Amino acid sequence: MTDLIATLTELFQETGEAHHQDYIDTDGFDPEWPLYYADHLLGRLNELLGAKLTKSELVYLLVKLGLEQPLEAPGAAWPRYYARVLVGRYR
Repeated sequence: MTDLIATLTELFQETGEAHHQDYIDTDGFDPEWPLYYADHLLGRLNELLGAKLTKSELVYLLVKLGLEQPLEAPGAAWPRYYARVLVGRYR
């Protein structure tokens, strides 16, 4: 489980960096960020988690986690928080 959390954490970090680069003109600001992330993550997440998430489900989860993380784990690194929650939910 620890290896999977580390792998997912790295995947979220890489996606975050790619997103920031693609939106460098706006300093990474993108109100539709969950769509970008879902496009980049869907296949890998399904593969790693053994899940069958749709893009819509993943967008929902990303928005939900984005709202929950500051309340549930303030100050925590979001990539690790997202990874832990998804592993807990799908593994």
